[in-house]
Amino acid sequence: MVVYADAIWLLNFCIDCLLLMLTAVVLKKRVKKRRLLLGACIASTIVIFAFTPYAATMTQPLMKLLYSVLIVYATFGFTKIRTFVQTLLMFYFVTFMVGGGLIGVHFFMQSNQLMGGVISARSLSFGDPISWTLVVFGFPLMYYFSKKRISEIEVTEIRYDQIVKVEIAINGAALQLSGLIDSGNQLYDPLTKTPVMILEAACATELFPDWLLQQAQLKQALPEWNEKEPEWATRLRIVPYRVVGQNHGFLLAVKPDEVRIYKGNELLRVTRILIGLSDTRLSSDHEYSCILHPKMFVSADIVSA
Repeated sequence: MVVYADAIWLLNFCIDCLLLMLTAVVLKKRVKKRRLLLGACIASTIVIFAFTPYAATMTQPLMKLLYSVLIVYATFGFTKIRTFVQTLLMFYFVTFMVGGGLIGVHFFMQSNQLMGGVISARSLSFGDPISWTLVVFGFPLMYYFSKKRISEIEVTEIRYDQIVKVEIAINGAALQLSGLIDSGNQLYDPLTKTPVMILEAACATELFPDWLLQQAQLKQALPEWNEKEPEWATRLRIVPYRVVGQNHGFLLAVKPDEVRIYKGNELLRVTRILIGLSDTRLSSDHEYSCILHPKMFVSADIVSA
């Protein structure tokens, strides 16, 4: 019996290419076409090993893991260990999710019967015709469905988790307000790399003195300190920022004692944070008065749950 290894390889190449494309979409990574094709080529060559003396070796779990590492490295490259591991795990997740769906559809449509362990020669020679049908028609549908569902999950999560209750504590005083979790807020203090949350200054009159709120409106690189209240001098920072369509500006930021976030049944306590005072209204409908930095949820201490 003649086995057309090139046809079987092409089938696996198409599947691996689409899996890597979906992984890139989920991770929101832009991958060059030549790296995508290289990764798919490496992934599909595992079929060739089935016709060599190394077939038994390549079926070992350790070899499969090393082979997956090589595929991800060839496709997405390497920046740091944490990012690489996340990419590798997402590649496995996409493979199991889409592959599991295709296997279910495959066996649902399968009409060939295994009689005494004998499979049709046509399937072995060219690859299962049903598999080719899934690649041409089924896989693009699974690709679209998986991509759409993942996007809906992300939107739903943001919709229900973006508004939280926030409490700011400074010098024995506390202020409670609503905060928006914004993944687009990537503002850091350039010297200490401390994340900066944005607070609407008009809502913080009970927390900060009048001279400090007035100073926040000036947006100067060298503000005028009030000598009568020297305790604020150790808390104040100047953070440069840039808004699309505008020149560079400066944001007056304050180091609080702590910021407490009430998220669901959890109480998160954040101490390594700066509060940038904004003289503009953050929400037109007053749904929130501050914009939280996503890094706050990574560095926060869980006080209670």
